[in-house]
Amino acid sequence: MAPNILTVSQLTQDIKTVLESVFEELFVEGEVSNLRQPSSGHIYFSLKDASSQIRCVLFRGDAVRLKFSLKDGLKVVCRGRVGVYERDGQYQLYVVSAEPQGKGSLQLAFEQLKERLAKEGLFDESRKKPLPFLPATIGVVTSPTGAVLRDILHVLERRFPGFHLVVYPTRVQGEEATGEIVRALEDLNRWENVDVIIVARGGGSLEDLWCFNEEAVARAIAASRIPVISAVGHETDYTIADFVSDLRAPTPSAAAEIVLPSRSELNDRIAGALRYLSKGLRDWVPQHIQRVDDLTQEMRRAAQGLWERAQARWEGLTRELEALNPLAVLRRGYSITLRADTGKALVSVQGLKKGDKVTTRLSRGTLVSEVTEILTQGPSA
Repeated sequence: MAPNILTVSQLTQDIKTVLESVFEELFVEGEVSNLRQPSSGHIYFSLKDASSQIRCVLFRGDAVRLKFSLKDGLKVVCRGRVGVYERDGQYQLYVVSAEPQGKGSLQLAFEQLKERLAKEGLFDESRKKPLPFLPATIGVVTSPTGAVLRDILHVLERRFPGFHLVVYPTRVQGEEATGEIVRALEDLNRWENVDVIIVARGGGSLEDLWCFNEEAVARAIAASRIPVISAVGHETDYTIADFVSDLRAPTPSAAAEIVLPSRSELNDRIAGALRYLSKGLRDWVPQHIQRVDDLTQEMRRAAQGLWERAQARWEGLTRELEALNPLAVLRRGYSITLRADTGKALVSVQGLKKGDKVTTRLSRGTLVSEVTEILTQGPSA
């Protein structure tokens, strides 16, 4: 009887049929190695233990549902089926989902994202914005139907009646919550009248709070120009939003306590300050009134001294100018003679002749003379 000869493709197909019918769904644990993540979005890796390894494929459609990142050396439990890659005749595990060993995928995803964002500096104190002391408008991102909003309103009304609140309703749980929270933060930042934002939700499990651990929400908080207070869960609950926000409040009610001062406490502080100021003025004013009187007397004495010195200086200059005044010379018995025709003062007889008229100015009055004789003798001839 002739042997049944199979082609490589036929044998591979037969093996594929047997394997896929036997190993339709199974869980395999091992350590990730040889991880590759090409631009296609598919993930290729091997699972290994001390003595064996198996090739694995996680297609993009399933990979996007992973909450954590696969890394070489990570121990995981993979759920999937065994199949054969016909081109290479290689059997491999087609992975549908994976969970890290020792801790849940959400916890690992939380730790991985926290580490990555911390390295980027998103948690640094230097980028935290201060909260306004008395905000005119408070924005709140939360569910409109939960107890959280009622708690916030109750605290604000007790602390500072007449506040202005803008509520941006969003889901705070589930896959759609992430996008809604991001959109709320972006919209509130586009409005001009919001001074501070509270992102709030009540307590819950890690799964319930997961939208506040999403990278998109963390980056929206970091990008906010308006200070953000994270008030998610109870005091023991921590989310990525807590680390990236400008301030973490342990509960939504605590956020309301933080965001607005108590009006009565503020009034008491103002009254106390006024009393302190009034008392200080009662001690300070009399002393300084006396000091003002002393300074006024000193200023008057200084001004009188300046006036006396200025007056003496003025009198001295007046005397000097008086001494130089030609009229003062005339008062001492001297006179000035001028040619009658030109009005020029005569300092010499040169140019004069008999019959010329001259005018002589005395201290009091002027006389007109006619030259009858010219004498050239004397020191001034």
